[in-house]
Amino acid sequence: MKRLILLRHAKSSWSEDGLPDFERPLSGRGERDAPRMGARLRERGIRPDLVLSSPALRAHRTAKLVGGALDYANDEIRLDTRLYLATPFEILAVVVEQADAVDSLLVVGHNPGLTDLTNLLAPELDLANLPTAGTVAIDCATERWAEIRTAQRRLVYYDYPKNTSTTAD
Repeated sequence: MKRLILLRHAKSSWSEDGLPDFERPLSGRGERDAPRMGARLRERGIRPDLVLSSPALRAHRTAKLVGGALDYANDEIRLDTRLYLATPFEILAVVVEQADAVDSLLVVGHNPGLTDLTNLLAPELDLANLPTAGTVAIDCATERWAEIRTAQRRLVYYDYPKNTSTTAD
């Protein structure tokens, strides 16, 4: 069984005019929400074997804050430039390359790619928009990441910062 956890970066700041998109930092709300979402993962007993993140400042910072709540050292988080503003198929291309020894994978990235990938892998959720710092966990009945596109999949949970019904499964 493989578990894929998708996490959209936390709320970013738009306060600095002319700042390149890649360099946008988290807003105050994003700085608060990311560690909370990490704590919710921890409460569910989740500590991914691997954390992959887009290298964009807001995504990488989100990965660090969530990782910190899961006792990850910052240098354990792997950056992959292909995740920056990636389409769902580009994200999948990164996922299927992962070592099969990794059973649980957390991918931190951007919309619309993460929303579209969620709908591709877990259509029953019928998600209009994965909110900032929103997480989706999908179990895939396979031992190989290369097979997740065709494996039977099950939505494990969907959570987001404003969700008030966050009981652990």
